[in-house]
Amino acid sequence: MLSINPKEITTGKLHGYLLGAIAPRPIAFASTINQNGTPNLSPFSFFNVFGSNPPMMIFSPARRVRGNTTKHTLQNVEKIKEVVINVVNYDIVQQMSLSSSEYPEGVNEFEKAGFTMLPSDEVKPFRVAESPVQFECKVTDIIYTGTEGGAGNLIVCEVVKIHIHEAVLDADGMIDQHKIDLVARAGGNYYSRAREGFFEIPKPVSTLGVGVDQIPSTIRNSTVLTGNNLGMLGNITFLPTEQDVDNFAKEHPQFIGLEMVKKHTFAQQYLDNNDTVSAWKVLLLK
Repeated sequence: MLSINPKEITTGKLHGYLLGAIAPRPIAFASTINQNGTPNLSPFSFFNVFGSNPPMMIFSPARRVRGNTTKHTLQNVEKIKEVVINVVNYDIVQQMSLSSSEYPEGVNEFEKAGFTMLPSDEVKPFRVAESPVQFECKVTDIIYTGTEGGAGNLIVCEVVKIHIHEAVLDADGMIDQHKIDLVARAGGNYYSRAREGFFEIPKPVSTLGVGVDQIPSTIRNSTVLTGNNLGMLGNITFLPTEQDVDNFAKEHPQFIGLEMVKKHTFAQQYLDNNDTVSAWKVLLLK
């Protein structure tokens, strides 16, 4: 058995062991707002519920291991002590992953990831309309566990209002675990679909996806492509060039001149095989 003294290995390696062993972890998809009213949306898997009377949740936007900087979520709740914690199910996991990209301050992750901002009733931050359950919370305390990279910042929240989509309820009005189809975080690029098991999503850490907001409206409003499909399309760093598309057309003449629905259907098939570049080339064909 491998035995490790945490003080004798690098923080990055320790971080990997912790996240690989303590999994799957629920995801707090946290919506906050800064003093200028700019929304921020980011997922955190250092999260759980810690009481029901009063209903309390804690999540931690830890200091970055690389660079020892703090995240916009923490900076926001230090000023505006309110947050909406949205739960993540399989229907929105690709878009959620896209929103975790390190976009600059002031960029609206709702727009980048293609989510709908829904006004809250009791707090200022917006809810994610596509999330099956949304918790409006007041921040009651922030506990700082250290000042070095990797240190946690425990944001203690009291739930003041809950919103639940009726589609995930059973006949008794309680949440059906099969219908809600929750997703949790594991180690590396792995996630767990509660009702089925593990799957992998490459996490955008070193590159910035173009974002769903940069996808042409004819594609973004497709009747075929799903939110997950849009999340994958928005996670590409650069679109194929016109020359790339022309070369693709010569190799696949059967895709030229297709009506929109058929074009989107073929693109979706490429996405189902994790071939985002080819999907884009089909979509960009004239």
